[in-house]
Amino acid sequence: METLKLLRDYFPMAVFTGKCLVFISEDWRVELTEHKDSDFTKSENSPSIIRVRIFKRTLEGDLIPGHYEDFQLASLGELAEQIEKYVQLAIGTNLRENIE
Repeated sequence: METLKLLRDYFPMAVFTGKCLVFISEDWRVELTEHKDSDFTKSENSPSIIRVRIFKRTLEGDLIPGHYEDFQLASLGELAEQIEKYVQLAIGTNLRENIE
């Protein structure tokens, strides 16, 4: 959860629920969750895996899961930048302007 807490500073429009960061709008829901790598042969210091899941809202108001991707970058700034780029390309709009 440490990486998610640090990502809050990069995404002030996201809500931290205690288990994930959530961006929500009328049309989209984006969730960021943190996972530890289960490969015990890797170093303890390897960065956490941040899973980005994107849901599209239907006309009836239901959320349909769509894209998801796992990110594992050591640099927090690069991680935030790549997540933002991925979400923007997936939903086709600027994250900072339209997910609030």
